[in-house]
Amino acid sequence: MLLLFVEKSFCFCSFHAAKIQHLEVQIMLLSIHHLTKYYGKQAALENVSFSLHEGEIAGFLGPNGAGKSTLMKIATGYLAADEGFVEVNGQHVDEMNVEVRRMIGYLPEHNPLYPDLYVKEYLRFVAGMYHLGRQTKSRVDEMIERTGLTNEYKKRIGELSKGYRQRVGLAQALIHNPDVLILDEPTTGLDPNQLEEIRQLIREIGREKTVLFSTHIMQEVKALCQRVIIIHQGHIVADETEQGLLHAGDKGHYETLIEFDRPVDMVSLHAIAGIIEVHAVSSTLFHVESAVDVREGLFRFAVHEGCVILTISQQERSMEEVFKELTLS
Repeated sequence: MLLLFVEKSFCFCSFHAAKIQHLEVQIMLLSIHHLTKYYGKQAALENVSFSLHEGEIAGFLGPNGAGKSTLMKIATGYLAADEGFVEVNGQHVDEMNVEVRRMIGYLPEHNPLYPDLYVKEYLRFVAGMYHLGRQTKSRVDEMIERTGLTNEYKKRIGELSKGYRQRVGLAQALIHNPDVLILDEPTTGLDPNQLEEIRQLIREIGREKTVLFSTHIMQEVKALCQRVIIIHQGHIVADETEQGLLHAGDKGHYETLIEFDRPVDMVSLHAIAGIIEVHAVSSTLFHVESAVDVREGLFRFAVHEGCVILTISQQERSMEEVFKELTLS
């Protein structure tokens, strides 16, 4: 009986331990709860909510004035909300909670650096503000290497290019090893080479931290994000994966580009079930709009006409098109 009780107790504890562990995995590192913020009578944010978990990179998109920077400032404790609150690791973010703000790394849109300080000198200064103590030297050296500043750290910040100043900004945001990284337009003004280098750095950071960054560059969303959050006039209008957003409006409308090896009768092509419109790009190349996927019908048509299909492809909407559809209202 005693052995049976012990075994049952062990199973009970193991079950609850596994359950607790599962719940811990599901805890969101950054949670935005019903944020509302007014500037005078103008609403910058209205009842905005979303959450991000560990290891998630989320792109935060929206037109100028949509509320992106306001939300990021509230999330980092630099600005107070009129209503709602933000949690990091389950703790409330506010202007007085210094401990929770240590969990956040922040790179604002206008990177506030001291141009007269040397790179290493500035990073030591930032480390001092976080009271890193004996860890200061190792963290400064690690950030210099990790952000690609090894050949530049002896220069004054004012002597650096825009790309390297952004690296310094990322280094200061990471130096205290935060759980959550918030980046406001981190790649603005960078050339293509610098863009790829910063993207790669953000990818690496995203493996171990939660990253929320705003951008106007749609290629970055495709290159970096597992998730896209779009804000418009202070409201969240989309919160999806990139592929989910691209295919959200596909149902009931398909666009297919097809090329045959010789001219075909456009009227016969238009007669295929499901086709709405046919636009002739040339005598052999056609842009087909349909209410259903008509690729099978197009293949059957080619067989019936005794011609060969050289190319066929369904055209996806671009992120730019999705963004315009959601934010031009």
